[in-house]
Amino acid sequence: MNFLLYLIADPSQVGDRPFLQVVGAALSGGATAVQLRCKTTTARDILEIGAEMRPLAARHSAALLINDRPDLALALDADGVHVGPEDLPAEEVRRLLRPPKLLGVSAGSVREALQAQEAGADYLGVGPVFPTATKSDAGDPIGLDALAKIAAAVRLPVVGIGGVNEENTPRVIEAGALGIAVVSAILGSSDPERAAGSLRRKAEEALARVRAREDR
Repeated sequence: MNFLLYLIADPSQVGDRPFLQVVGAALSGGATAVQLRCKTTTARDILEIGAEMRPLAARHSAALLINDRPDLALALDADGVHVGPEDLPAEEVRRLLRPPKLLGVSAGSVREALQAQEAGADYLGVGPVFPTATKSDAGDPIGLDALAKIAAAVRLPVVGIGGVNEENTPRVIEAGALGIAVVSAILGSSDPERAAGSLRRKAEEALARVRAREDR
């Protein structure tokens, strides 16, 4: 899985625009993974939306992940699921979704990150790195120093989430993340394809600089 530009696709964040059209534009612009997050819709609605998103993601060689619901991820034959601290415990989700299905876990501390790694997570969504308005229960921002400590403590790919935008993307990558997860930076843009392309370039350039320093 390419974690470079991880779009959290929430239908409530696109206004009156067609949701799948916005997601398709983001994928065309360079999103490498998309997580379907529907907090206020029924399981049936999520299945219907996910069924339309699956071929769209596949067309762009992007992973499709389902937020919170391993049962729906299995029903959709999605690439995996992402769970947070109030969802099913990661070790239980891992029993339900065996590899090669992906398990992503949210973490905001080294302790939580190590627990997720032990439980069988494939990657971590770490944050919120910066203040964010798109998730009311995200908690206080942990900052770049905490992100760096978490990335250094685990063997798993880390994706920085929370308030990430074009300006601060390089700092997130330089702190140790292998990618950025965004919501409003793409879904809130009047041109989601351009926004995705610009974010991906910023992330690619920063990752190239990090790897160049490591190779010296």
